[in-house]
Amino acid sequence: MSGDESAAPGPAANLLQSATRLGGTLLAVVQTRVELLTTEISEDVERGVRFLLWGLVAVLAAVLGLLLAGITLIIYYWDTHRMAAAVGVTAAFVVLSAVAAWVARARLHEKPKLLDATRTELRRDVDALRGDR
Repeated sequence: MSGDESAAPGPAANLLQSATRLGGTLLAVVQTRVELLTTEISEDVERGVRFLLWGLVAVLAAVLGLLLAGITLIIYYWDTHRMAAAVGVTAAFVVLSAVAAWVARARLHEKPKLLDATRTELRRDVDALRGDR
């Protein structure tokens, strides 16, 4: 072998280097997407836990407050209109629960789709690899 052949890599060596660099780039892209995925999952879990805890506190406080207000109204009207007060308090609770269920359903539909940013980035990656950009 002469010194010239070892200094200049052949086409097979260039192809191997290119494939190695491409593999490294693809692994870096996959790593970035997996990190984005795990970040999104942890944010969604944290948001969900916070929502549940504060929701529980709000529901318990509201139920206790409304229950005590209802009992107070019934006691206040005990001698004159006890049945009307009891029916009114019950109707108010039913209406309030229906409104709360409607608002909760509306809020549930407003939430962004799970892993939306990850899916968008993966879609961009696929488009870039296909040459759609």
